[in-house]
Amino acid sequence: MNQDWKRFLQAAGAHWDEHDIAHFGEDAALDPCALHDLSHLGLIRVTGADAETFLQGQITNDVRELGETHSQLAGYCGPKGRMLAQFRLFRRAGAICLQLPRELLGDTLKRLRMFVLRAQVTLEDVSDDWVRIGLSGECAPGLLSALFDGLPQEANGVLHHQEITLIRMPGPLPRFEILAPPDEAMDLWRRLGEGGARPAGADAWGLLDIRAGLPNVYAGTREAFVPQMTNLQLIDGLSFTKGCYTGQEVVARMQYLGKLKRRMYRARVRAGARPAPGDTLDSPASASGQGAGRVVDARPLGGDEYELLAVVEIAAAENSEVHLGKDGPVLEFLDLPYAFEDAEARQSA
Repeated sequence: MNQDWKRFLQAAGAHWDEHDIAHFGEDAALDPCALHDLSHLGLIRVTGADAETFLQGQITNDVRELGETHSQLAGYCGPKGRMLAQFRLFRRAGAICLQLPRELLGDTLKRLRMFVLRAQVTLEDVSDDWVRIGLSGECAPGLLSALFDGLPQEANGVLHHQEITLIRMPGPLPRFEILAPPDEAMDLWRRLGEGGARPAGADAWGLLDIRAGLPNVYAGTREAFVPQMTNLQLIDGLSFTKGCYTGQEVVARMQYLGKLKRRMYRARVRAGARPAPGDTLDSPASASGQGAGRVVDARPLGGDEYELLAVVEIAAAENSEVHLGKDGPVLEFLDLPYAFEDAEARQSA
């Protein structure tokens, strides 16, 4: 974490856990106007004449469609088609940026560099160079409109205002990510706070990702999921026309020759401890011998309640109870902001 930014947050009342993730005491996960520190996310900057070509051969989405005003999701797979990481990609200052959970940044950067070979590509960890903050709630468009001449209007849209980048996040609640140099981020944090936004930590932002149906890959789920299992094809994170990339044959075979047996669902559960990414699920209807599924991410709602995304066997989710762990509490399934059937129909059209 940028140390100037950390000192600024500390003065604003932030505390840190063992993973260097900020929280603000009683985080109001459902606060109607929240200001989030996003230092738990890491950032890789990709530059060079071959940057686009290089990434085209590495990730699941079509980098050629990544414009100056559009960001996209993409998976990064191993040879078996299972995701090693997931990125949000956007262009900034002549570079392509890859954003992912900071806990996976080191291993992911090392692996990407292994495949550069003679390509004119440079990959750098710039996580501490640009501060990332988030603003969520119905207040967000109005507060930002008072500070900037224009805002991205569509989900995944991007606008640049000199050294500040705004990204509009998908989901049922207005939400923006802001990238800025540390000094400008501090000024923005103060001004947005004066406008009524309350500080919140990583869990509040993660809960909004869950409600938007946006997965992440963490250390506990690395190589656990083929992209389609996390609905990546439904949220514009997977291209079937872009050409070859590592793991592409497995991903394409699943789409055109196989039958998807697991997909990602949103759920709520009461549990004595917070479910962790990778925790197993069980169901009487599971016949695979590999369990009914695994947790993708979970965030607290207060007390012993948690909201989560989980990859679950479709037959188990639709026809039986699904438990957290062996004979643990039962998951209560909730709606996602997109419909499986409608989105899959658009993909096959």
